[in-house]
Amino acid sequence: MKIKLTFFILFSLFSSLIFADELINLSEKQLISLQKNQHALVIDIRTEKEWKQTGTIPNSHKIQFISPQGEYDTKKWLAELNKLKTTKNQPIILVCRSGGRSKKLGNILTQKLGMKNIYQLSNGMMSWIKTGNKLNTQCPTEFTCKN
Repeated sequence: MKIKLTFFILFSLFSSLIFADELINLSEKQLISLQKNQHALVIDIRTEKEWKQTGTIPNSHKIQFISPQGEYDTKKWLAELNKLKTTKNQPIILVCRSGGRSKKLGNILTQKLGMKNIYQLSNGMMSWIKTGNKLNTQCPTEFTCKN
C-alpha cells in the first residue's frame, strides 16, 4: 500500500512536467492543413524589412516580435495576438526566417505562459520559399496587417 501511495504522489507531482505543452514543428503542408481545417492563425514574427524582402505566407498576420535592435516586449506582442484570436485555444503557427526566433517565442508561450496549440514552421520562411509555395507581397509596411 505504501508503494502505491508513494507512486501516486510522485506521479501527481511530476505529471505536469510529463504532460507539459511543447512547441510543435510543422512542415509546409501541415501548416496549410492546420490553417485550412482548424482556422489556425499564422503569425509572421519577422521584421518589416524581412516582410518587404520576401513577402509573407498568404492569409498570415504580421506581428513583429524582436526588433532589429534585438529587443522584444512579450506583453505588447500578446495584446496584438489576442486581437486576432477568435477562440481561446485557436492554434497559433509562428513563422520567422529560419526557425530561431519562432522557437524562442514559442518556448516562452508554451513553457513560461502555459499556452496550448502553439506551432512553428520548421525552418521558417526559408523552407516555405524553397518548396515553391505562394507568397503574398501586399501590405509590407504595416506593423500588423492581414494579407
